[in-house]
Amino acid sequence: MSPAHRAAPLLLGWLLCVPLAAGGAEALRVLLREERGPLRVAGAEVEAAGPGLAVAGRRVGPRWRAPGPGPHRVGGLEVRGEVWVERAGPALRVLNRVSLESYLAGTLGREIYASWSRAALRAQAVVSRTYALYQRATYGERGFDVEADTSHQVYGGLAAESAPVRRAVADTRNQVLVWRGQPILAAFHSASGGRTASSEEVWGQRLPYLRSLSVEGEEKSPDTYWRTRVSKTKLGRALAPLGLDLGAIRGARVVERSASGRVLGVEVAGSRDSGRLAGRALRSALGADILRSTLFELRDDGEALIFVGSGHGHGVGMSQWGAQAMAERGASHAEILAAFYPGTELVQWSPK
Repeated sequence: MSPAHRAAPLLLGWLLCVPLAAGGAEALRVLLREERGPLRVAGAEVEAAGPGLAVAGRRVGPRWRAPGPGPHRVGGLEVRGEVWVERAGPALRVLNRVSLESYLAGTLGREIYASWSRAALRAQAVVSRTYALYQRATYGERGFDVEADTSHQVYGGLAAESAPVRRAVADTRNQVLVWRGQPILAAFHSASGGRTASSEEVWGQRLPYLRSLSVEGEEKSPDTYWRTRVSKTKLGRALAPLGLDLGAIRGARVVERSASGRVLGVEVAGSRDSGRLAGRALRSALGADILRSTLFELRDDGEALIFVGSGHGHGVGMSQWGAQAMAERGASHAEILAAFYPGTELVQWSPK
């Protein structure tokens, strides 16, 4: 670990009880699905009926709660806690009210390898708990607190639980990262490619605890180095929905990079016109599984563009592979969190 990465230890404020203004009981409203019906929820078919719902063909009003204490099954997902369906315009919205700690037990196994070091699992437990509380405090007026997919954190319910995950959640029970007394935006990603990105360069929002930092030990990540080939025809099709109808694609080049080396701007030349788009927009258009990060170089073999890159994800906050490397070198979860979120405090959260 380089001297620059030896962040000062977190102030172990969790030795004291610091209430946070997260509000409400220790529970989350998780948006499981939002789509036009019919849907299969807790063994019943639920569909739209006029301004409300119909369950097994019987009208029940605009909201229906699955009977019994659960667990309940929604599609292929089995979850603890309460489940209900409500109308959201023409769509049906399926929500799960579940305790924060049960939510974490069903989330960690989808966000990190359960076989990893205990300190890395503990660090992820704190990060995921903090991220959920930040979302609840910031956006709870939407009618839900977190989404169950990659928009927020992937929630796998009972199927994602395991003994190592439950232990990591229990070991860190109620531990939260705060900045000036509030839960932080605890962003994380798979691998940084050697250096994290600041929140400012990726999202345009400067947060003092989300800085660009050097990361060591990610060599075991399958995304340390990657290469993908995208035909020019496929690139043209991907750009068309963005309003970039450039004709036959002739080439592309990187025109701007961020301080951490990530691509901020790409210029694409076509037979009719040329256009410019952000690196993040290009990644979204091609797909995050194809363009694993915006830390890449561009090459042209005539028929296609070759992306040669490193890392996976947006690059902000904790690198999971970097956290695992630190754990393997003997770092505690508090030291891992201190490294990736400098200046924050690790506190024992107590709901009001």
